[in-house]
Amino acid sequence: MDIDALKKEFSRQYNKEAEALFFSPGRVNLIGEHTDYNGGYVFPCAINYGTYLLAAKNSSDIVRFASTNMDLKMEIPLSELPKKQPDGAWVNYPLGVINEFAKKQIYIAGLDLLYCGNIPNGAGLSSSASIELVTSVLINDFYKAGLPMMEMVKLSQRAENLFVGVNSGIMDQFAVGMGKKDHALALKCDTLAYSEVPLKLDGCKIVISNTNKRRGLADSKYNERRAECEKALEEMNAEGKFTFLSDIDFEMFNDLYKRLSDKVLLKRARHVITENQRVLDAMSALERGDLSEFGQLMNASHVSLRDDYEVTGSELDALVEEAWKVEGVYGSRMTGAGFGGCTVSIVKDSAVDSFIAKVGPAYEKRTGLKPLFYIAEVGDGARRLE
Repeated sequence: MDIDALKKEFSRQYNKEAEALFFSPGRVNLIGEHTDYNGGYVFPCAINYGTYLLAAKNSSDIVRFASTNMDLKMEIPLSELPKKQPDGAWVNYPLGVINEFAKKQIYIAGLDLLYCGNIPNGAGLSSSASIELVTSVLINDFYKAGLPMMEMVKLSQRAENLFVGVNSGIMDQFAVGMGKKDHALALKCDTLAYSEVPLKLDGCKIVISNTNKRRGLADSKYNERRAECEKALEEMNAEGKFTFLSDIDFEMFNDLYKRLSDKVLLKRARHVITENQRVLDAMSALERGDLSEFGQLMNASHVSLRDDYEVTGSELDALVEEAWKVEGVYGSRMTGAGFGGCTVSIVKDSAVDSFIAKVGPAYEKRTGLKPLFYIAEVGDGARRLE
């Protein structure tokens, strides 16, 4: 990111210099998909792509929103904050955060804001959570609110759920806010208990591959899968012992699956329960420095998401299958909600160039779409830069 160019753009927009620069990363989930709303483990990390926010106070009663990524600009009087903007699109994410701070009796004054993101839109790398957390950190800093990061994580999730109206789990905001350089976060989504696991990728890179497929089915199928999981839990939980599907381990599942009324529910439950165990096994593999086992678990995760949870689609399958063919790839899987978006792969440094050279054309030949590749570094969470 060219920070100097960004500062010049702020000066051009607002005829003054910015007072502060903030950054909030995107995230990639290494393993543990569709376990979050089932009370299980996820294993994300913050990445070096994210949202930059230049800000300055102004002496007016207006908050001005602008973005280098979107044409839409808005000037909203303080008296109308934090009213949802029907045509506000991306502006509703920071407005939702402002709304949550206002509930805590923390009010903002006139501001000039310029957002700039380098997370690819629609890639499933949490650009919305990144915008929310960078706004939270700004308000917390400028108005001396004193909120700890975990509270800003929860606040940002509420903004997305209640104000924007997207029923997201906690993982995105958590990874974006709590990220730590060179570590992945093992998060138990029902309790928010977590541990920081060193991500020792000596001689390897995380390669994110974007299908460039619009994720049109993701929202409707997400709601459908949640309902199927709730139904499976209800049918297996006659004694009322379990709160979430992830409370059932595989040994218990071998006794309980016979209660399920159809094969679809069996497949959905089997994915969640085995995926939760894969996250635990992946944590252990990383702690031992066993990237080969970690990669095999990533591959098994994709197979389960394809066959049992049925959320991959032909584009994600093509990207992963072509990645599996390349020597030097430890593992590759879809990441995110599915039906488009991205894959994540662990690739030896020496194989990264050949990975891109082989996977790109092969994927385009199979799908007619050109993929995009990002070499991701594992970074810290949302913060003030200067």
